[in-house]
Parts: sequence; C-alpha cells; structure tokens
Amino acid sequence: MRDLRLLPKAHVHVHLESAIRPGTLASLAAARGVVVPAVSRFEGFGAFAAYGELVRSCLRAPEDFARVAEEFCADEAAQGVGYVEVTFTAAAHGERVGDPVMPLEAVLAGLRAGAAAHGIVVGVVLDHSRRRSVSRMEATLGLALSYPEVVAVGVAGEESFPLAPFAGVCDAARDAGVRLVHHAGESCGAASVWEALTVGHAVRLGHGIRVLEDRSLVAAVRDAGVALEVCPSSNVALGLVGSWAEHPLPRLVSAGLAVTLNTDVPSAIGATLSGEYARVREVLGASDGELAGLALAGVEASFAPVVVKERLRAGIAGWLAG
Repeated sequence: MRDLRLLPKAHVHVHLESAIRPGTLASLAAARGVVVPAVSRFEGFGAFAAYGELVRSCLRAPEDFARVAEEFCADEAAQGVGYVEVTFTAAAHGERVGDPVMPLEAVLAGLRAGAAAHGIVVGVVLDHSRRRSVSRMEATLGLALSYPEVVAVGVAGEESFPLAPFAGVCDAARDAGVRLVHHAGESCGAASVWEALTVGHAVRLGHGIRVLEDRSLVAAVRDAGVALEVCPSSNVALGLVGSWAEHPLPRLVSAGLAVTLNTDVPSAIGATLSGEYARVREVLGASDGELAGLALAGVEASFAPVVVKERLRAGIAGWLAG
C-alpha cells in the first residue's frame, strides 16, 4: 500500500485556531489562566463554538499568533501538504485584542517563516461569523484587500443565520476581484447552498455535504465547477453525520462533483490530513487511484499559483506510478 503521507496534497479547508498543537495550546492556556477542556466530539455546533472561544482567548500577543502559524506549517508539511489555504478569523481577533491588524500581521510573519523552513506554500482565507456584524465583515474585506497573502474571504459559523445581510459586502468583494468561499450545506440544507452561490457569489463551498438534497443544485454546482471542501471527521465529530461509514463523500464523487478532502478543525478532533485519506481508504473502500483523484481535485480547486499546481500534479502522478 502506498504511503499516504507521501501523497502530495493541497489542503484548502483548515482553521488555524483549531489546528494549534495540543502542547502549544496547553502552554498558552496556562500562561493566560484559561482552562481548555480536552474533547474529541461535540454536542452540536454551539458546543464547538464555545470551545473555539476558549481557544481564541489564549491568543493575545504577536508571538502567540506567530508561533501557532509557524508550527502549523511544519505540521502541514509533515502530512505531505505542498500547498495549504489556512482560514483565520482576523477581524474578530483584532477587535478582541484592540489592534485591527496585529493578529493578521503576526500570523503572516509566522506563516512566512514556517513556509520558508518547511518548503510549503501558504495562502490565507479570512472568515467571518454569520452571527456577527456587517461592519466586521467589511473590516475583513479591508484586510483582504490590504494583504496579498489573502486569497479569499467568506462567511462561516452557524448556518441558521442567513448570508443575506452580507450581500453588499459580497458584491463589493466580487467587484474588487476577491474570491468568496463560504461555509454552506454543512448543518443546513440546499437553501443555504443556493444562498451561498447567488447572494454570496461562492466560487468554492466549505463542506457542502447536503448538496445532494436538491438535484437541480447538484447540477448547478457541478456545471459551475464549484468544488466542495469536504471534512468527514469534522462532520462526524460535530454530529452532522452519524459515522464515517455513513458519510456522503462517495455519493458526492459519484454525482460528478469536485470533491476535495480536508480536516477543518484537526487539533480539536485529533485528525490529520493523511489520516483522513487513510479513513477514506479503509472505511469507504477507496483505491489508490481514487485517493490520487481526491488529491488532484484539491490541487485543481485551490488558489495556488500555476507553478505550484504543476508541481503537485506531477507529484501525485509520480506517487500513483510508484
């Protein structure tokens, strides 16, 4: 069996705040007087959101943000990732620490150092909670326009909060040439995905596992070439899918959709990207050719530079040939 850690990968859906090493989180939490419980499964999205708030409260100084970003690059490279788009809630951190640019600038410094040290290429996706203000989303777009390392923006969080209030910001982002990548079709159904596509101008969908509920939506997503950022272990840990064996990933692929494989919140649930590929092999019965197809889909759906995509394509072909 081919070593899945050696399969070149693009990782397009992973949150920095949920990818902090457990030891680093314990150290930061102790220094800040914060108690962060060890958990691997959550009783719904609300419990996960509360956990995330605790984690974010541990990040306060520039060195905190830079440290977790640099370590993130090392951990991604160890999983065979050649290109990663890491999601970061920069504007929210900026409000919390009283400095609108420090958190992002510190993260970018850490990512640059980590990328150089570990031979990985990194882009940043800035997300914004659906529960928060339009003005904060406007600040998020402002950051995206100010830092070239930012490759996209989007809304995340509890889907019961509509995307419609952010329509004007989404229009402005599209008109400014900023890509839009929204979480949709995770906890809510087809209507949420339609809104992400029409109101939100999404060019990729975070999760999107409920697209299959609407045949016309499947056709629209497929024909538009909008890729899905599928995160099976996260879906199971948040109770959105009953088990790995029940996950719709094979049906999404069979429907002709562009399906990428990701971790979403790896440290929070004890997942790794190679581990996700291994479970697709072991639980869902994927062949190495199908696993290479998932890896290639990640490359094609990514916002990586052309030269990086070419290198990863060649690496995937070499892995399969070997």
